[in-house]
Amino acid sequence: MSEPAGAVEATTAHGDKGRKGLFARIALFVRQVIAELKKVVSPTRSELLTYTAVVLVFVVVVMIFVSALDYLIGLGVFALFG
Repeated sequence: MSEPAGAVEATTAHGDKGRKGLFARIALFVRQVIAELKKVVSPTRSELLTYTAVVLVFVVVVMIFVSALDYLIGLGVFALFG
């Protein structure tokens, strides 16, 4: 009878199938981090200025929205409790 897809393989007597030591796992993690960092691409000056402008405009728009909401809620509370 064949095993279903994704079946768990048999483990050793200690319950850990081929588990590496602590330092081997740390070394593997560091190698994977370095490999991922090599994939990172820094933005050009133009892209950086564009992204900065977009973030600043978004923050200003959200600030205006929250301020208007706060003002309207304040007016409502003042009208209600006077």
